[in-house]
Amino acid sequence: MKKLYILALAGMIACSAGMSTAIAQDKAAKKQEQELVKKEKKDKKAAAKEQKERQKEREDIRKMAQKELGARVSKDAAKEAKRLAKEGWEVRPGSLPLEKQLDRAYTMQYQYDEENYPKYIFGEATSVGQNYDAAKMSASSLALNDLARQISVELTALIEETTVNKQLDPEEALSLTETVETSKQLISQTLGRTIPVVECFRINSKKNTEVMVRVAYDGEKAKKVAREAMRKELEKKGERLQEQLDKILGL
Repeated sequence: MKKLYILALAGMIACSAGMSTAIAQDKAAKKQEQELVKKEKKDKKAAAKEQKERQKEREDIRKMAQKELGARVSKDAAKEAKRLAKEGWEVRPGSLPLEKQLDRAYTMQYQYDEENYPKYIFGEATSVGQNYDAAKMSASSLALNDLARQISVELTALIEETTVNKQLDPEEALSLTETVETSKQLISQTLGRTIPVVECFRINSKKNTEVMVRVAYDGEKAKKVAREAMRKELEKKGERLQEQLDKILGL
């Protein structure tokens, strides 16, 4: 009987020790969890502070860049407006002053996308006609062709860059470049609405009206238009080339 009592007492002591150990472990776990929570809060607070500082830094840089850009644009626009005025160029009554039009053109020209490519592509042309409307219509059509040419140049540059980086086979690059060239006219026909940037005129020595037109087109939209224009031609050459073109254009 005494032996059983001793065994029972030993069991109770062991159980109590086990409970004490479990309680101690539970306390340690809770303490560790609390420390982790505190650390997470501290890290989040530090991250939030760092993000706030970065945002402020970006905003300061943006404001500085805008200030510098504004000064540069105004200077360049004023200089070009003065040169064009000396050459006899002027705007129609009710239109924005030439300097303001050029200011807008330069502002758009200095804008870049997230990949540091120009945000807009530009086309420009002049044409002579017996009257303003005829000259403007011809100049606008030629500006579209010039815009399509500029888009083709940008696409060819992207293809060449991809080839240099060994991400595109030379034969495939040649095939894509040829397709760009043959699709130039179709690109011009499918551009649709452009952004008028500059429009001015002058009367030449023969008393005819000469109109200058400068238009802009969103670079990202231009890629999609070019892809659609090239798709039919690429269908004849295989699906792989279409996939390669999409990769190059990032679409």
